[in-house]
Amino acid sequence: MTSAQVRAAWLRAQRLDEEAPFGAGAEATRAATAHLGYVQIDTINVIERSHHHILHTRIPSYRRADLEQAQSGDKSVFEYWTHALAYVASEDWRFFLPAMERARAMPNADFADVDPADYAAMLGRIRKDGPLTIRDIDDDVLVEKTHPWASRKPSKRVLKLGFFRGDLVISRRSGMVKTYELATRHFGWRTGPKLATEAQTAAYMLRRALNAQGVVSLDSICYGSLSSKPRVAAVIEGEVRRKRLVPVQIDGFEKVAHWAEPATLERSALVEPRIHILSPFDPLVIQRKRLEAFFGHVHRFEAYVPAPKRILGYFALPVVVGDEVVAAIDLKTDRQAKKLLVQKWTWIAKERDGLKARIDEALTRFQKFQLASTPDE
Repeated sequence: MTSAQVRAAWLRAQRLDEEAPFGAGAEATRAATAHLGYVQIDTINVIERSHHHILHTRIPSYRRADLEQAQSGDKSVFEYWTHALAYVASEDWRFFLPAMERARAMPNADFADVDPADYAAMLGRIRKDGPLTIRDIDDDVLVEKTHPWASRKPSKRVLKLGFFRGDLVISRRSGMVKTYELATRHFGWRTGPKLATEAQTAAYMLRRALNAQGVVSLDSICYGSLSSKPRVAAVIEGEVRRKRLVPVQIDGFEKVAHWAEPATLERSALVEPRIHILSPFDPLVIQRKRLEAFFGHVHRFEAYVPAPKRILGYFALPVVVGDEVVAAIDLKTDRQAKKLLVQKWTWIAKERDGLKARIDEALTRFQKFQLASTPDE
């Protein structure tokens, strides 16, 4: 395969080759999350937060209320850690149970001094009084923060430990304020889903990557979970033996093993050069080395870079036209003035006749989404 063929397969797998591949509403939100495997959550809101942005890119009619309904009403998506905090389809809960069990058996150092009695008391409080947020806890003895994103309330760590163990689930999110509920009560389980085996989890990781990437490598499958490589490699070997996967050699990347399903290799190249203004946390962008390899673009996330050293800007968004990253635009939403501000526009590709006008049209549509002021707009 050529890099162009890999790009085409990847864009199709990301469902960026169609106008509205998942339909509309909360069910579209669930379907998009299930297909992509995860939708990354991030706190930065200089424009709309990444999870809303990623979903809007694939669901043009997307409303923030759709995600709220999927998470809190339909309970078809949940929050957990993939390579970062993300929304995941609830049907995939069992594949995260091994990580939850590890968090129970060997807590992260951040939770090593959580008192078991405090943990049991927190679960008891939620069981008795119902879901709560950290703001509902007013009897903590405040402590100094250990890092800028920490909370001064010790109860925050207890809630997070419950989250990582799977005893608690985030049942609702208002901005970045999370409501914690017992997972069994939230989902209405008498007994929860069955724990996936290591082999089943590895097969899930392979399927997730094939769905969202088209052509995969061990690095792309195991992004954020490099320890899974041996188990995933064993699953790949079996799939190749059964002729459900085909080894692929990519021009210029012959030393890196790749695989694809036979149907992926039979698809033709993209036809319509669609325009997408992507979040820096979009699944197409987040694996920076893969993006650079096949799109030739080194995307820089510079929110934490001192202003004089920034090249693309504080929160630059890659602009994809067809199968090419043509620009990176640093945007900011001025919600009071109801304007989407272009802080910096960097051309990655050579500017072509009519290209800027087409991107400006896409920015106008993007602005409408950014300035929606209520959850159901």
